[in-house]
Amino acid sequence: MPPDSMARAMWVAAEAVARVRDGYALNDGLASLWAAHPDLPPSTRGAAQDLIYGTLRDFGRGDAMLARLLRQPLTEPTIDALLRVALHRLEVRPETAHTVVDQAVEVAARVARGGLKSLVNAVLRNALRQRDTLATALARTPESHWRHPAWWIDRIKRNQPQTWEAVLGAANTHPPMTLRINPRRTTPDAMAAELVAAGHTGRWLGPYAWRLDRPAPVASLPGYADGRLSVQDWGAQQAAAMLDVRDGMRVLDACAAPGGKAAHMIELHDCRLLALDADPRRAQRIAANLERLGLSADVRCGDARSPREWWDGQGFDRILADVPCSASGVARRHPDIKWLRRADDIGNFATVQREILEALWPLLSPGGKMLYVTCSLFPEENSLQVARFAARHSDCQRVPLDAALERTLLPDADHDGFFFALLEKQA
Repeated sequence: MPPDSMARAMWVAAEAVARVRDGYALNDGLASLWAAHPDLPPSTRGAAQDLIYGTLRDFGRGDAMLARLLRQPLTEPTIDALLRVALHRLEVRPETAHTVVDQAVEVAARVARGGLKSLVNAVLRNALRQRDTLATALARTPESHWRHPAWWIDRIKRNQPQTWEAVLGAANTHPPMTLRINPRRTTPDAMAAELVAAGHTGRWLGPYAWRLDRPAPVASLPGYADGRLSVQDWGAQQAAAMLDVRDGMRVLDACAAPGGKAAHMIELHDCRLLALDADPRRAQRIAANLERLGLSADVRCGDARSPREWWDGQGFDRILADVPCSASGVARRHPDIKWLRRADDIGNFATVQREILEALWPLLSPGGKMLYVTCSLFPEENSLQVARFAARHSDCQRVPLDAALERTLLPDADHDGFFFALLEKQA
């Protein structure tokens, strides 16, 4: 298949979708995927990435369509994934139907055993003939209509009864791209003017947060390579201000990779910051990001649940506990999450979060503050977790954020979904 063809883009996308269905996280597989296809021009790589993310966002829709179009489930993972990619493309670009079918059949002819080429052709042509009937049937099924697992839909409806439709709808959209200006290397106004001059128009969401009107490749952004700006969601950027860091403080970012929140705190304050992460590769990313920005911190690899392995015994004035979670608030940015998460995963994450909180609390100096952060939408990881922790610790005082004891950001056009709670240790 020519490297610049739609067939090649569909083949690459099908490989990625098949890996996710096998249980692999998309982020872990993309680097190896691109390495396996070094001849892809940027246009084909971009087309493949759009197909990958679009197909994964359509969780449940592909299942429902194939259930109606196939007599029995496919046992060939790549062909199953190829059909999902093609069906997604037919829905979003119906004017390209002839090309999509033709190119999908070409892929099947190259990568599958005999007979599956004809099957792919028949399934896609039946999808075109039954388009209206399929659309009506899919609209009646919550999983296919909302493009989420049933258990996820039920939890959001229960926990967000007034806004559940907007929350689920937002998770199926393309995420915004927001930049964080580094005040140690430029000023917000100067950087915005340079961005606009280069065609990257946008608007301010916060003092250092410039939301682009249109996402753009990082390499095309003036100021990125020399550390004058970073890419960071506006919701994530709000953590630095909430933690109330001041110059001279000793600060711990306990689950720091890839280092955006740690870097933001150092950009704003002359603090002594320890950036910790349990994964050596992710810890290396923290160091690389800080180097690009011209910032310095003590970067270590260690498990936040085992301080004896990395703590020097000196208390911290501030702790950022951006704990591992279901990531349900960033599903549009990581659409494989909807395929990979299971309902009982939420309890497992809650257990890890509790262990981290219990391990970090003794490290906080009296009068110090800890900001608990997740990118989850589920109370078990958020409000219930914090309430139970505060009830167990008499020296824990909850500090209001905007007159409320916690802040929940639901995903919308300007930011992803986040939860914040600020805890102060009484002397």
